[in-house]
Amino acid sequence: MHCRSPGELSIIDAPLPYAGRLERRALSSIDLAVIHCTELPDIDSAREYGERLLYPSGTGNSGHYYIDRDGTVLRYVPDERIAHHVRGYNDRAIGIELVNTGRYPDWLDSRRQQMRERYPDAQVDALIVLLRQLRHDLPSLHFIAGHDDLDRESVPASDDRNRQVRRKRDPGPLFPWDRVERGAPLIRLPSAPEFGDPAV
Repeated sequence: MHCRSPGELSIIDAPLPYAGRLERRALSSIDLAVIHCTELPDIDSAREYGERLLYPSGTGNSGHYYIDRDGTVLRYVPDERIAHHVRGYNDRAIGIELVNTGRYPDWLDSRRQQMRERYPDAQVDALIVLLRQLRHDLPSLHFIAGHDDLDRESVPASDDRNRQVRRKRDPGPLFPWDRVERGAPLIRLPSAPEFGDPAV
């Protein structure tokens, strides 16, 4: 189903099989949008990962919205459900995933930590329109952050357990924060060193 927004953004509803099992929340509790990149090669890989069942509740890890490189926007989880996408902030956050290879397929290899894929204009434009639409639909939404702003944990590298790498680096150094902050009426949260939620 396609939903046309006032900003002329078409959102394709494509709920994950377990979306109805995710915990409900009041829309008024949502005050944060968290920007991720999939660190996978394409939207099909991201969908396959999102459908994996990882928790006793019969749910997995996923954002709410996914934006493909051509600007196509898909909604995998309704706003009123709590998706597992960022530790410590899931209850209050909307997760937005941008299709981008990131560090794929060597996410934690200390020799391959560069993120080289740029974000296409069509994808960034769609993100800005989506953020504006969410701000319109969710009056309590005031803040924005990157996954790497909120999860700053380091873990042993996959190639050398004596070396540490950042567990999450998305959306990464090539994400156009200046452009997004100019285009979306949201306040960037400062980096947070601590979190408590064990999910993602």
